[in-house]
Amino acid sequence: MPIGGDPLNDRQVWIGAIFQPNKESRKKIVLSALENGFDTIVLDKRDSASKKLGRFRAMTLSGNSLTEDGRPVGKLVEIRSKDDELKAKRMADKEDHVVISARDWKVIPLENLIVHFRGAKAKLFVLARNAEEAKLFFETMEHGSDGVLFIPSKSEDLAELRKIIEARAPTLTLREGKISGLRQLGLGDRVCIDTCSVLRIGEGMLIGNQSSCMFLIHSETLESEYAASRPFRVNAGPVHAYILMPDGTTRYLSEVRGGEEVLVVDSAGRTRTAVVGRTKVERRPLLLIEAEVDGNTYSTIVQNAETIRVYSGGEVISVSKLKLGDPILLRLERGGRHFGMYVEETIQEK
Repeated sequence: MPIGGDPLNDRQVWIGAIFQPNKESRKKIVLSALENGFDTIVLDKRDSASKKLGRFRAMTLSGNSLTEDGRPVGKLVEIRSKDDELKAKRMADKEDHVVISARDWKVIPLENLIVHFRGAKAKLFVLARNAEEAKLFFETMEHGSDGVLFIPSKSEDLAELRKIIEARAPTLTLREGKISGLRQLGLGDRVCIDTCSVLRIGEGMLIGNQSSCMFLIHSETLESEYAASRPFRVNAGPVHAYILMPDGTTRYLSEVRGGEEVLVVDSAGRTRTAVVGRTKVERRPLLLIEAEVDGNTYSTIVQNAETIRVYSGGEVISVSKLKLGDPILLRLERGGRHFGMYVEETIQEK
């Protein structure tokens, strides 16, 4: 289950470069969709050449039929009456996707279709024509619909839609533990995660020795007397450590690769994703950090260096300055993971 169960994490957004006045306006929508990070675009059947504008998942609408690489993938249904609603419902176990379009949702409440399509073969999508309408559908769809086909009236609407999506990124609950142990270790292979984004002060990634507790390891956004800032980097920890991913699973740091997305979290628990540019594994001296929360002790391991920072008492603090009893920001997770996914099983990690 994606973090926070937020609808935009587990719902799909398709961009429709269709129903436009001319070919040029459709082309602008494709370009704007790519510029704003949308990777699934529905094209008009006349615009196959638009596939050359970038690398994306391309579908084609011809009449009311959706295809991908010539294979049928769904139907578009215009809802004008109760008969249209029944027609859409009959498709629930026949199609891969059913996209519902309605000028007046008073004709058929969206909730009725959401309930009907729950557990069906077909994924239920809703057509939205502007950013505010999409926002309303996102909120309505929280408990059941599978996605939105967004057909903007102008290319600028795509930037507005992206803002809405980013504003709805889930917020995680973070806790303060108390430092109960600090111990220098020997050498180990530690992982730096270099992202394709500029990270802000207060942002980092959630890393830990146990899947049940992740420590907020701060990005290298601050300069020190020893090194310039690297605002794209989180010096995360050793190869064995867990990192919390955008979909709520955990991965070993050794498994993170360039081109993947990782979860970025700030000190207030606000989240966003960043694309990994590369990871760097180097042999470095290590430091064990132990923290106590609610009578339980958890730990993480970091490089033993002044440039590695955590969040403590409302400040970004170098691990070289931590003392026993200091607060440290972390997140408690449900323990028990199998291949990174939560399982109902008793698992102890020490």
